[in-house]
Amino acid sequence: MKKIISILTPTFNEEDNVQELYNRVKSVTSKIRKYNFEHIFIDNHSQDSTVKKIKRIILKDKSVKLIVNSRNFGHFNSPFYGLMQTKANAAIQIASDLQTPPEVIKDLVLEWEKGFKTVLLVKSESKESSILFYFRALYYKLLSKISNVPPIINATGEGLYDKVVLDALKKIDDPYPFFRGLLAEIGFPIGRVKLKQEKRKKGVSKNNFYSLYDAALLGITNHSTVPLRLMVMLGFILSIISFSLALLFLFAKLLNWDTFDLGIAPMLIGIFFFGAMQMFFLGVLGEYIIAIHTRVRKMPLVVELERINF
Repeated sequence: MKKIISILTPTFNEEDNVQELYNRVKSVTSKIRKYNFEHIFIDNHSQDSTVKKIKRIILKDKSVKLIVNSRNFGHFNSPFYGLMQTKANAAIQIASDLQTPPEVIKDLVLEWEKGFKTVLLVKSESKESSILFYFRALYYKLLSKISNVPPIINATGEGLYDKVVLDALKKIDDPYPFFRGLLAEIGFPIGRVKLKQEKRKKGVSKNNFYSLYDAALLGITNHSTVPLRLMVMLGFILSIISFSLALLFLFAKLLNWDTFDLGIAPMLIGIFFFGAMQMFFLGVLGEYIIAIHTRVRKMPLVVELERINF
């Protein structure tokens, strides 16, 4: 009996891309005859005609499946939930914006056949903003330095995941998962396929500054305690500096009582500096409290509105 591979595509307002994506995925998978393929779309409550177009595809191809979320549950939860629904021997996650060419599917399968349980797409170059690409790489280098288990630098989160990896992920009770971090923590050897990311041709990116900021902080708070430790160390160092400066000014005043005048400028600078540091420390603590609060609530990853062809 042939093994089954699921192709998972998360969508949100991608009416301009779903048909071309399906056609290109079908073209690639039809040439890999040693496996049976199914294509699962999970839609994050699109407000355009994305769902209608996918339903039209399903009428013609019964290997296509669809999950529609009751609302937008975010770009972390929806793909993760979709992967948890597959019962195939392996699942391949690929974005719907066509920036990742579906033709990489064959390269992912080849790496899987070499024995890798996880195969990740890693951006070697990108036609997106060079500034954004640079800061992404910088962020992942930082994350790799401070994380308990370093993630793969420039990995997109897309790739192929064997059933044993999916089974391990299903045991993790995380209501807001940072997928790339979890893959590193599970510990299976990771294969890599280089990706030349294309520029988006149709539709608009759903990532904005807040979503990128959210992703960055989630990766840090979920997989590193270094910021909290740095706060303790920095607080201790600043207290020593403050005490030393206080003693220095005290002795200067005692030795030059009539001529030494501190002035108001150093006091204001000190107040603003320490006030800013306190706000920064509170902000870092707040991010960790948010992470704790999210887990305590134990909300479901996704609530389905409907599913078709399962």
